[in-house]
Amino acid sequence: MSEESSTLADIPGLMRFENAGKEELTAHCMELTHAVYPHHQVYGRYCTIHEYVDCPPELTYDYLRQGHHLEEWTYSLRNFAPAGTPGLWVGHDLLEEDTRIYCKVVANPEAMTVDYHCSWDQGEQLWMIYLMRVVPARLVLDKPGSVITWTNCRHPYYDANPHPEMTPRPDRPWVGDYWDLFYAGHTVEMNNLKAILEHRHRNGLPVGVAPATAVAR
Repeated sequence: MSEESSTLADIPGLMRFENAGKEELTAHCMELTHAVYPHHQVYGRYCTIHEYVDCPPELTYDYLRQGHHLEEWTYSLRNFAPAGTPGLWVGHDLLEEDTRIYCKVVANPEAMTVDYHCSWDQGEQLWMIYLMRVVPARLVLDKPGSVITWTNCRHPYYDANPHPEMTPRPDRPWVGDYWDLFYAGHTVEMNNLKAILEHRHRNGLPVGVAPATAVAR
């Protein structure tokens, strides 16, 4: 046994070719495969959606990395303006009346990842993280365009507002109250994103638009 295999042998719970035959693996995979899954099992801790978009990946990434475009493709984020801290923007989430949302865009052009670091009510701790990646569809689907993935992780603050003193009114629902609808709601927004990008690209229009104020980059 190699030194690596010896080290791995000390770790409980691993299933590898060296300790589980093909039949055992197949049986285990069958146990993990079900015709129906409870909602909490699929979307309880993570929410991931994905979509093919008939728009070049470079244009898709450039659109996403410019934060003011959130006002176009999201359902309810509007009126972003500089929040006073470099890179930090504040707008309104119209999903709930009088609710401010803070946002910082973290983008990597080489990997074509665009992460939106957000929070309701305050901009000190941006704990609502929207992780997005643009993949050239030519690589994974052998056709032009982009594949977009979008993942949210269920941060503990979704279950409990860390700053209740900053809530604009006592009866306002908390963003975490909507977690069970994240998959459906984000699918609506992904469809918006797809429609905007494909319409503009198909018709030879600029994919992005000029911001009403300075751009969140």
